[in-house]
Formats: sequence, C-alpha cells, structure tokens
Amino acid sequence: MTSHNHFLEIHYSLRGRTLPADHGYALYSAIKKQLQQLGRPDLPSDIPSDLRLSSIAGIPNGEGMIYLNRASRFRLRCPTDQVQTWYRFFQNQVLDIQGHLIRLVQPRITLPEPSGTLAARLVTFKLEAIDHLEVPRYFLESCQKGLTHLGIQGKVFIPSDPNGDLARRTIQVKGKKVVGYRVIVEDLTPEDSLKLQWHGLGGRRHFGCGWFYPVKEEPNAA
Repeated sequence: MTSHNHFLEIHYSLRGRTLPADHGYALYSAIKKQLQQLGRPDLPSDIPSDLRLSSIAGIPNGEGMIYLNRASRFRLRCPTDQVQTWYRFFQNQVLDIQGHLIRLVQPRITLPEPSGTLAARLVTFKLEAIDHLEVPRYFLESCQKGLTHLGIQGKVFIPSDPNGDLARRTIQVKGKKVVGYRVIVEDLTPEDSLKLQWHGLGGRRHFGCGWFYPVKEEPNAA
C-alpha cells in the first residue's frame, strides 16, 4: 500500500470544448474502455485502486454542461513508481465522455502541496434509509469516522453554496443518482493534509468523489 508520502500528481491540459457537468462516472468508463481496448500486458484492464482521479472543472452553463477553459485540467494522483506508466498512457489520449471528445495534452508532474484547509467538491457515503432531515448529521459523523480511521485530526464541515443553501451535490452512477455534499476540512497538520489528499473520504473515488485539494487553488466551477 502506498504511503501518502510517495505519490505525485499529474495534470493534463485539455483540448475540447464542453463536458457534461456530472461526468465523474463517464470519465471513469471512458478510461476503463481505453485500457481494455489497448489490452497491453503492462497495463491493468481496469483502473487500479491506487490511481486517484479528479473530476474536471469548467464554467457551468446552468443546463448540465460545463465549458472547458484554459484552467481546466484532468488531474490524477498515483504512487511515484507508477508515474511513468500513467504519464505515457494518458499523454495525447482522446477520451469520449458521453459524446464529448477531449484530448489530454501537455502533462505536468507536480508534488502534492500540504495545506491547513482542504476542500472536496463531492463526498458520498452509503446513507440509505435515513430520514432526509437527518442526512447532514449522519454524513458529518461518517466524515469524522473516516478521519479518525485515518488517524487525522481536523475540523470537518459542509459549507453553504453562494445562495446560502447547504452545498448538496449529486453524481449519476449507472443512471442512479447518488447524493453527497461539498466538504471542507480545517486545522490540518502538513502530514495529515497529505494523508487526506492521498486517501480521500467516502466512496466512489474512481468517479472523482472524495478528492481533496488545497482551498487556495479553488477552481471556479461548481
């Protein structure tokens, strides 16, 4: 198992115009399809558990789509010893995400940066059969348990959207809506900050959920 001190981030610029705003599952499926079609012995046929994927930020058009801009990036985290493999695999890769084509170009390798405050666009837990008024409390308790399990001290909260509502988010997985929230964790030590960036919180990590990033690099997308 990779220690959180031994991973790197790879960022790719994008050639393409639009994506569905909710593209986490479609992005995962497109990558998995490319791996299977290549069928190379040096590559797995599915995305391994120690490859972390982020969803892609853009400018929302308010109708379920985002426009990609200069700041839009496809980002992944992987163990240092796998960087070569994934760097090459994704370089110039064209992905078909529900009919939207994007090409991954100009990869950059970067060290993850510790930050006292981290945010995740969407964290999900399995919270079936709970009265929906109680969901935020159960959700926060699940986040807290997740942090404790990782041995991380930090203050976790659900922020509000610009309109003052709780930042509730959904992701479609195989046609089923999964509900979660945007999450912020404060008061992290540098060590715990890197640990949380590597391990994340909640489920559906391959679909971009539970991906924490330093708040100062806040993307302008929802």
